[in-house]
Amino acid sequence: VQLQASGGGVVQAGGSLRLSCEASGSMFSINSMGWYRQAPGKQRELVAVKTNDGSTKYADFVKGRFTISRDNSKKNVYLQMNSLNSEDTAVYYCNAEGFGRQYWGQGTQVTVSS
Repeated sequence: VQLQASGGGVVQAGGSLRLSCEASGSMFSINSMGWYRQAPGKQRELVAVKTNDGSTKYADFVKGRFTISRDNSKKNVYLQMNSLNSEDTAVYYCNAEGFGRQYWGQGTQVTVSS
C-alpha cells in the first residue's frame, strides 16, 4: 500500500485547511485509515482515524474542529481542519492499518501563523 498526502500549506490562525490522502495498491488487508501529526521536538501523535465500518476516533485536542472522512472506494481519506491555531503546526502523516501492519505517507507540512 502506498499513500500520497496533499493539501498542507501555510494558513493564518483561525483559518481552515483540507488534507487529502490517496492510497494505491491492494487495500484488501486495510481496515482503517487516518491522520497523525508530528511537531518539531515532539512524538508523532494520533489526530483522527476512521475504520472501514465507519467508526471514528479523534484526539482530544481536535475538540470538534477537525473532521475525518473517507470516500466510498475507501482509498481516499480526508481531514477537514477548521479553527486552526499555532499548536496545530506540524507535519501531518496519512496512515493505513490492517492485520497488524501500518503504512505511512510522506507527510505534508501544515504551518499556522499567528
